[in-house]
Amino acid sequence: MIFNVKTSVYALFGDPVTHSLSPVMHNSAFEHTGYNGVYLAFGIKDLKNAFVSLRALGMKGASITLPHKLEAVKYLDEADGTALKIGAVNTIINNDGFLKGYNSDGIGAIEALSEKTPIKGKSIAVLGAGGAARAIGFCMQKEGGKITVVNRSRENGERLADHLSADYRPLNDMGKIKFDILVNTTPVGMTPKGDEMPIETRYLEKGMVVMDIVYNPLKTRLLQEAEKAGCITIDGVAMFVYQGAFQFELWTGIKAPVDIMKKAVMDAL
Repeated sequence: MIFNVKTSVYALFGDPVTHSLSPVMHNSAFEHTGYNGVYLAFGIKDLKNAFVSLRALGMKGASITLPHKLEAVKYLDEADGTALKIGAVNTIINNDGFLKGYNSDGIGAIEALSEKTPIKGKSIAVLGAGGAARAIGFCMQKEGGKITVVNRSRENGERLADHLSADYRPLNDMGKIKFDILVNTTPVGMTPKGDEMPIETRYLEKGMVVMDIVYNPLKTRLLQEAEKAGCITIDGVAMFVYQGAFQFELWTGIKAPVDIMKKAVMDAL
């Protein structure tokens, strides 16, 4: 890759970002398509000032990850209709200082889930209450799924459940919930704490579909235990790549090289 004064700069804003493979994925796509761009990761605690820098430096766009997806909405000039309904943003386009936000998390999750299971009419337990949970819950509802928000913090869980007009259950009620699909949207099990699990193994039953949006490690402990229990498992790479493809196309106007992006992520893992 050759950089020059015309190189378009894109960023990842989050905390932490050291585990992220977004730079590997997007830079491989830029290189493969010949697009003159570069994607860099920044560990950000002060999101407001990061948005000031985004404008001041003329960056063309950004990805937003934990823990900033909800807060990001406050600093935009405009949000896409779906992102507004979700109330969380993970993708930004900078058009001469005018920042518009989008959300690709739900799109990525639906694509990944639909490869393994129908969603319509299914009971779905969503673990977590952050920006990814909002996006995934919203999009799965649109596909006809029945959502139950499961979260350790009652305040955050009930807030999301109210937003989605869904049920809420605390984490210690997990055994009382009947579900066909389980989606972990929390960072529990992410590198470097790969031995952790968001729920106890006894709640995993044969035939369930278990999806973990954590992609590093590729096979989280939750997915390992789910496989042992006879569940159908979906790792975080599929969602990660599909949502990244949406971002790439939004930023560049070029058809995303999905296979190249997936290979770059899998090779890195």
